Amino acid sequence: MTQTHLGTALVTGASSGIGAIYADRLAHRGYDLILVARNRDRLTALANRITNETRRSVEIIDADLNAPSALVAVEAKLKQDASITLLVNNAGVGTHTPLLGSEVDAMTRMIDLNVTALTRLTYAAIPGFVARGKGAIINISSIVAIAPETLNGVYGGTKAFVLAFSQSLHHELADKGIQVQAVLPGATATDFWQTGGLPLEHLPKSIVMSADDMVDAALTGFDRRELVTIPSLHAGEEWEAYEAARQTMSPHLSSNVPAPRYAAAR
Repeated sequence: MTQTHLGTALVTGASSGIGAIYADRLAHRGYDLILVARNRDRLTALANRITNETRRSVEIIDADLNAPSALVAVEAKLKQDASITLLVNNAGVGTHTPLLGSEVDAMTRMIDLNVTALTRLTYAAIPGFVARGKGAIINISSIVAIAPETLNGVYGGTKAFVLAFSQSLHHELADKGIQVQAVLPGATATDFWQTGGLPLEHLPKSIVMSADDMVDAALTGFDRRELVTIPSLHAGEEWEAYEAARQTMSPHLSSNVPAPRYAAAR
């Protein structure tokens, strides 16, 4: 049994996969939990197991974050419960199906969940965190945020938003005692692939990480206060070079005259 109490973590998409593992790890670290997902039976079973193992308080909210009324209810919880010190925005959906093979309504629902719900939950949590001078946000992005050609472009776009949003939040909130982390998993052994119609066994084993290893690596990055954690990237200096190039370019992106290379040919 963990003796330290770190407050309450609210985890979305918590009934299985990455979210369920985060719930388990955070409870063992000393967090009480609020678990949010659509499947009440899975949530109940997970909550019972975690409570039996850790003696931590575990509350469940069965909510489809694509439903406006359910999203509002979770927002209200984040605004009203001052015990919440950590929000894990894990709920999301993706696809590997190319644009021309995807239904636009399904893509819109993806944006609603991956972008709009995540944004609204973050906005619900942050004012209380700032008022209390502490709190943390973990946003689950994806490597497609920086490699959008890898899978469906709308999915990549939503995850690029999550990365950019996290970087902006860090810029705004770091001096207010708020920690922000964006986690960019590569291919991970979850239901994501089967749900999208591509069985996991069809992927090269060399690129697929277990969900347990992914979460444990991400939490190590969290402990080190990394803003961006890419568990699969062995050459960490490659990300550092990528980010350094972005920071070098940033001051030069706006000018009152076009770059000479765009001058009309004479």
